Amino acid sequence: MKTNNLKQSAFIFVLLLGFISLLSDFTHEGARSIYGSYLELIGASAFLIALVSGIGELIGQTLRIVTGYIADKSKKYWTMMFIGYSVNLLVIPLLYFVDGSIYYVAIILILLERVGKGIRAPAKSALTSFTAPHLGVGKSFAIQEALDQFGAFLGPLFVFMVLSFKGDTSLSAYQLSFGLLGIFGVLTIVILVIAKFKYPHPDEFEEVSPKGSLKGNKAFIFYMAGVTFIALGFIDYPLLAFHLESNPTFDPIFIPLLYSLAMGIDAISALIFGSIFDKKGIIALIIAIIISAFIAPLFFLGNTLFNIIGGVILWGIGMGAHESILKAVIAKVVSKENRATAYGIFYTIFGISWFIGSVIVGSLYDFNLLFLVIYGSLMEVMAVILLLIYKYKIEHKLNEEKASLT
Repeated sequence: MKTNNLKQSAFIFVLLLGFISLLSDFTHEGARSIYGSYLELIGASAFLIALVSGIGELIGQTLRIVTGYIADKSKKYWTMMFIGYSVNLLVIPLLYFVDGSIYYVAIILILLERVGKGIRAPAKSALTSFTAPHLGVGKSFAIQEALDQFGAFLGPLFVFMVLSFKGDTSLSAYQLSFGLLGIFGVLTIVILVIAKFKYPHPDEFEEVSPKGSLKGNKAFIFYMAGVTFIALGFIDYPLLAFHLESNPTFDPIFIPLLYSLAMGIDAISALIFGSIFDKKGIIALIIAIIISAFIAPLFFLGNTLFNIIGGVILWGIGMGAHESILKAVIAKVVSKENRATAYGIFYTIFGISWFIGSVIVGSLYDFNLLFLVIYGSLMEVMAVILLLIYKYKIEHKLNEEKASLT
């Protein structure tokens, strides 16, 4: 009975985290779907827009190596969540008041939104991982990711509806979108308060933890090498959107709608691959990477509607699988005492690699699309090779250690 109660409590806890993710992604992904257009409208150059996007992601990712360490040492997971979500979400409605005369304020607010995510992300991943013994690590992250991406699907769709209601893409339409998104940011904080009071010590869900510390953890180090190649070669959505802007047969007003489609596919993909991971282990991630290798060829080597929608669908599948599985693996190789730190390291390496990869991909886009396709696919192939070695050299040993613990 006690085990059943713990499983039920763990499930409810993951659902609460999932609804927090749903509302927060509704807010900031809705905003991110129009950042580029909004910044251009208030006077930012293409270079400045790309620079802000890149720096924002870099800051948001690299900050996590610090915030993850703080979360582990202080065990103040909820405090990190409150600070992070407050900064991450409540700056968005402030964009309602920003126009071209103070465009630099918009840049600061957009960067702060990424900082907020950097503060709360390692603590959130650690909290999710604590439920793994009762739900399965793949399932825990998959449920949270599915709800997360459902919010990311609804947010841009909501913005599309606001813009359609206004009947234009004027500055006032963008400002109204940011203001209305703030409502969902406030709702996120409300549910966060409820979750904290209902589950003040979620780390107690995980009574038996893997032995993996961080120092000398060969499984973690080798895994991060594979993750680096995944990030180096994965194409980010802003470049897909930029490519669509130059397609004369595609109306730019549908770009947020297309992003919503990707997020919907992402949510479904997370549930499927999370379940596969609990049964098959790292092979689920390998399958997802193989799928991701076909994104660039399909999307960039043709201008038909089939290429556009097909490429976005594959991108959504890749994102969903990555988001649910990449973090799940870490819960299997690192003890819960060091897990937020491990997630901080993971996010930092992934973010830096993504930033470097984005610079390379952006340069190749201007130089030659075929070279971009070759580069992106090659990086994913390298990741597959490393993870196959991981599976047959390391995962088997980890499974033996897990069996000895039980």
